[in-house]
Amino acid sequence: MTDQSHLVAPLLAIESSCDDTACAILAPNGDILAESVLSQMDHAALGGVVPEIAARAHLDALPGIVQTTLQKAELTLQDIGAFAASTGPGLIGGLIVGSSYAKGLAMALNRPFIAVNHIEAHILTARLPSLPTPPAFPYLTLLVSGGHCQCVAVHGVGHYEKLGGTIDDAAGEAFDKVAKMLGLGWPGGPALERLALEGNDKAYALPRPLMGRDGCDFSFSGLKTAVSRLIAPHGQGALPRQVAADIAASFQRAVADVMADRTRHAIKALPNATAIVVAGGVAANTLLRNTLENIAADHNLPFLAPPLRLCTDNATMVGWVALERLNAGEHPNDITLAARPRWPLSERSPAAL
Repeated sequence: MTDQSHLVAPLLAIESSCDDTACAILAPNGDILAESVLSQMDHAALGGVVPEIAARAHLDALPGIVQTTLQKAELTLQDIGAFAASTGPGLIGGLIVGSSYAKGLAMALNRPFIAVNHIEAHILTARLPSLPTPPAFPYLTLLVSGGHCQCVAVHGVGHYEKLGGTIDDAAGEAFDKVAKMLGLGWPGGPALERLALEGNDKAYALPRPLMGRDGCDFSFSGLKTAVSRLIAPHGQGALPRQVAADIAASFQRAVADVMADRTRHAIKALPNATAIVVAGGVAANTLLRNTLENIAADHNLPFLAPPLRLCTDNATMVGWVALERLNAGEHPNDITLAARPRWPLSERSPAAL
């Protein structure tokens, strides 16, 4: 393979780590030439993502979504200079499908393949040149999604320091489970946020796990259990609308308070941070964004939240990580790297920080 540390042709990226099949094409400078996302809606009736169903859906969708994205960019496969794909962490079936498809294209066209860590992709999204004021290193990222909840000090490309993470449920997982208890279906986060607008967030004194303690770890299992105990006396039927709204609002406020406390601790751990970045699907929650924005303002730090389409799983962030690695002087040749359901950031890092 030739030296690709300075890519001159567009890069095509694939994301398939959960239930969204996505493809994006980026110019070597990071400009987004085209992007496509296909969300799998069949899981809603099942109350959550079924891994085998998701993997088969990725397999069915990928050829069409890649072709659609190429057409949007007015390019052909021969115009692509490199391929990238989420290779972990995530649901192993979907990761195998997406990364194998991208590897096949790379081998057929004799192009390099870059394996991307899905968490790293979320962490570096805010540095996309098309977004306002991309942060300089080091900055603080709060990653909040259905599968992940971490505070990460981002010292540079490949240099990440995990300041804290969840010791049980991720924030998005807790939102979905509480929404299910309230009869809101799946995915529950957006529905719970809408219901909370009708409620009183001081109606119920719910716990704030780990709040006030040292460190930046999270815990939401106890909060989820407290909600279930509130609901239990109402039996199996639907809750009165106002009761459900008050519970939703009180729960959402408790999560925001915990996030705020943990973020304050993270700022103390990274006193030279240039910005606070929030990423992941839960970053779409308005209360959480407003809470974190206020904390950033209190510390005279910029607050950066990518647009919603780049907070949820997408292929643009995958392509951007590949370009960041190339621009940092790496020479990735990841064609033999197997998909991994678990992939700690520390294993991508050149140095253990």
